[in-house]
Amino acid sequence: MKSQLFISSALLAIAFPNIAIALPTEDILEQISDYNTTQPMTQVTSVSQLRDVSPTDWAFEALRSLVERYGCIVGYPDRTFRGNRALSRYEFAAGLNACMQQMERLIAASEAVTREDIEKLKRLIAEFETELATLGARVDNLEGRVAFLEDHQFSTTTKLSGEVIFGLASIFGGQKTSITDVTTNIPQVPVLGDRVRIELSTSFTGKDLLYTRLATGNFPDFADPTSANTQQASLAFAQPEGNDVAVEVLNYNFPLNDNITVWLEGAGGAFDDFTNTLSILDGDGGSGALSSFGTRNTVYYQGEGAGLALEGKMGSFGWSLGYLATDANNPEEGNGLFNGAYGTLAQIGYYPSDKFGIAFAYGQGYNSFGIGENNRRFAEIVADSPIDTSHNIYSLTMSWKLADKFVLGGWGGYANVRNLNSFDDGTTTLSRGSYDTWYWAATLGFPDLFKEGNLGGIIVGMQPWQTNSTITNNGVRLNKDDTSFHIEAFYEYAITDNIKITPGVIFVTNPGNDSKNDALVIGALRTTFTF
Repeated sequence: MKSQLFISSALLAIAFPNIAIALPTEDILEQISDYNTTQPMTQVTSVSQLRDVSPTDWAFEALRSLVERYGCIVGYPDRTFRGNRALSRYEFAAGLNACMQQMERLIAASEAVTREDIEKLKRLIAEFETELATLGARVDNLEGRVAFLEDHQFSTTTKLSGEVIFGLASIFGGQKTSITDVTTNIPQVPVLGDRVRIELSTSFTGKDLLYTRLATGNFPDFADPTSANTQQASLAFAQPEGNDVAVEVLNYNFPLNDNITVWLEGAGGAFDDFTNTLSILDGDGGSGALSSFGTRNTVYYQGEGAGLALEGKMGSFGWSLGYLATDANNPEEGNGLFNGAYGTLAQIGYYPSDKFGIAFAYGQGYNSFGIGENNRRFAEIVADSPIDTSHNIYSLTMSWKLADKFVLGGWGGYANVRNLNSFDDGTTTLSRGSYDTWYWAATLGFPDLFKEGNLGGIIVGMQPWQTNSTITNNGVRLNKDDTSFHIEAFYEYAITDNIKITPGVIFVTNPGNDSKNDALVIGALRTTFTF
């Protein structure tokens, strides 16, 4: 019996290192001796995986919700508890202690712990007080830690996070405008600007999320006519707002069932909110690629606004479907949620593992120049004209992690853009018609390059260029675009977990898809602080 006592106590100490084990009674030792300890402990994420815990017990549901939210209980590889009912209660007591410690760690890291979960924890502590005492865990200490959690949270429902970017960049090279054939000297002045985001993530049930983003900044958009005058020069972290703070994004998502999530986009909604972009270089400007083109597939740039979306999964397949209206809050005629500019997206993807994924997307829009404006010649013609446009776009995206530190990615697409009415102001006569546009990109990602947390990236591709056109401007059909290549390289170095610095260069041949234009070179140095 002494040998059995020693072995059982040692095994409990190994199984539950965070709990001080007191020597139980002889009856309890007999129960413990039946516990099979021949297999190592592994992490599970759901109490439902521990089949010996009765699903009819209120504690089952209470602990299940805590475990699934905070991932804080362990069990055997076969997902069972092997003791009798009393022994299962001891396991519950151990899991309860582990959840308490996990929640405390999350609070220390500024993660949200809901008041509802804290109340569940209190009730479980009261229910398992005897088991906790038997195992040597001090109930008063646990209750003290509960009080600590309540007193040191930013909010019981909301997590606060933020991102600050300092950007230093400059355009190099000259350019001749393709419309007037007049040589224009692009300003080659280095600029220093910023982009700031404050994010509030609120959950009311533990499964839903109300997301609010406040943003400001003053980093210029190099695609502006006063600089490069082409979308090919657009940087992903541009925020030319003059440092005026505003609500940039507001959305709410909640599960309709286990496989479908509903998204309500109140403001600033984007298609990448609810769609898997399959790009390791997609850091939304704060990390990853420096350019908008290198960040993600062009199909996701169909404008932003308010609307509704659904996101779901079916085994290894995932899908999303969304509608966003650019001027949804504008009550004027020809605007609003359904009468003005809009974009739609439907995507289905195959994700057999976390190393490979491929997705097909279809987009359709009206007066949404997220696609049409990529062609500089067409955008300049219709910019000041009352022309209504529509587009249909088809795309394919792929990501393949060939090795731990090497990810091959790429995307491509085709779009047909139409102007729906003719225009004649006595000076310019623009006919109805359409044109085709194509684009593609190949990406190489090098995660943890030279150091954990770093990221290297190379992007080679062609931003949307016009091919066939039936549109005439003053009787002359729009010409086919010249070939233009986008080449980009960057290296993101993690100084700490919260500070990253990213130097990079972007090279564009024949900017504006015009061979008369000099090559465009952009050098950038981005420093990102996260908290």
